[in-house]
Amino acid sequence: MALFRETADVSVRPAVPGDEDAVTRVQVDAWRATHAEVLGGATDLLDVDVMRDRWRDAIVAPPGPGFAVLVALDGPRVVGFAAVGPGQLLALEVDPGARRSGHGSRLLAAAVDRLRTDGAQDVVTWVLDGDVARERFLGESGLGPDGTERALATGVRDVVERRWSAAV
Repeated sequence: MALFRETADVSVRPAVPGDEDAVTRVQVDAWRATHAEVLGGATDLLDVDVMRDRWRDAIVAPPGPGFAVLVALDGPRVVGFAAVGPGQLLALEVDPGARRSGHGSRLLAAAVDRLRTDGAQDVVTWVLDGDVARERFLGESGLGPDGTERALATGVRDVVERRWSAAV
């Protein structure tokens, strides 16, 4: 067994064209594993083709300055992703089979670095009601709820998201 490898076992990099399939797979699997009960079956209604097209567009032609998609790798395999916009962590998901391996922390650190580079002084993100694991993760990372919430219609039932924020 070699002591050193030419590539890192785990890493985070900007998403590139072709990553949209893996990003979509991670998002669908993560949402179904984490949110199926809260969303009341809405995860069964996901249009995977539309999701893949939107991720491809976000990767190839971000909607404006400050938008980016980052992917977490375990060897060559995409196991998570984060999407950022100006001052916002828009999404952060890790494949259910790869959780608790540091990928989420690496993605969050890279996302915050990107936000700082783009001039953000704060970061905000939204947490779906009942996502205790995400609340714990964000809380341990220094974010906290700021008292703002919003209701979202899923097509099956309305759900509540709470905004979490921190200075970066």
